Amino acid sequence: MQTPGSQSSLHRANLERVVRAVRLAGSLTQAEIARSTGLSAATVSNIVRELKDGGTVEVQDTSSGGRRARSVSLSGDAGIVIGVDFGHTHLRVAVGNLAHQVLAEESAPMDVDASWADGFDRAEVLVGQLIAGIGVGLEKVIGVGLGVPGPIDVESGTLGSTAILPGWAGINPRQELSQRLGVPVYVDNDANLGALGELVWGSGRGVKDLAYIKVASGVGAGLVINGQIYRGPGGTAGEIGHITLDESGPVCRCGNRGCLETFAAARYVLPLLQGTHGPELTMERVVELAREGDPGCRRVIADVGRHVGSGVANLCNVLNPSRVVLGGSLAEAGELVLAPIRESVGRYAIPSAARQLSVLTGSLGSRAEVLGALALVLSEMGDSTLLADSQSPKLLPSVR
Repeated sequence: MQTPGSQSSLHRANLERVVRAVRLAGSLTQAEIARSTGLSAATVSNIVRELKDGGTVEVQDTSSGGRRARSVSLSGDAGIVIGVDFGHTHLRVAVGNLAHQVLAEESAPMDVDASWADGFDRAEVLVGQLIAGIGVGLEKVIGVGLGVPGPIDVESGTLGSTAILPGWAGINPRQELSQRLGVPVYVDNDANLGALGELVWGSGRGVKDLAYIKVASGVGAGLVINGQIYRGPGGTAGEIGHITLDESGPVCRCGNRGCLETFAAARYVLPLLQGTHGPELTMERVVELAREGDPGCRRVIADVGRHVGSGVANLCNVLNPSRVVLGGSLAEAGELVLAPIRESVGRYAIPSAARQLSVLTGSLGSRAEVLGALALVLSEMGDSTLLADSQSPKLLPSVR
């Protein structure tokens, strides 16, 4: 038994601090581990040696700042994590290891709104196919990250909004998928997972305060404060799409008038162009036509950018993020939408907040949410699952 404050409990705590730092970053040099954990270089060196001997981490020679260094990452045999992303029109699944390497990935078109049961059935099949394809079984799965396009009630774990996914209201996504796969499941909304994905793998790397704005069939934001997703006490933080822009504007699906979503989301924007461009027009096609020079599509995208910029300006004034990352289908418009966003931010945000803000598109595209689902597992799993005991760390065979 380890007594609090004893040498053995302190050693165990240091082991877990090092494992956590490496797990969250993917890979770090020993010098970076020392800075991240506050441990001395000698202590880090001894712990890394112990973890390497136990099979928990792998060490490779690298360079940092032109000098020789040793890069530490979790062992590729330490287990796998799975990401599942339900969009309104697709299902996407990815498999990765604890060294932040994506091992397999696949997506399929799907009307997620139609049937939650069919959605989870297809997710179960796709997960089975992917892990079989890389030659592993469910016993190697440490956890599954699950993304859904709607707010999750923190207390009940259910989808509470009947307006966003009417057929899913009252469903507990975590329980449904966990029962099918028999492994721990962590769930969050798609905007939060997009923020996590860009934070770990994409345009948010290197910053601790950012907002990921997803503009697609709806408008939402994932907020990162001091390196952590901020969800709020009820799990609804980041619903930027329901900031009021015009009290006498169109009625939103939430019941209010003139929400940002009614000026920016695809379901409200596409009718503006379908009269001249046909009823089958999609937001992806609007962006494509705008990039080719179509004046109507360019005007609509610029207008959307200015409206989104008003919402971003509100975020700047309240939270003062250092970076805003634009995701969703609209992000493919690049500077055609970024320039109007920046214009509105410059007009409506506090000048000091606007000066500190960079606005750019996400680098992960449609993969942001599923990679964020992988990152969710990597951030939520416990470090003790990777350590058998403080004297001789080794991998547990399963955490099911």
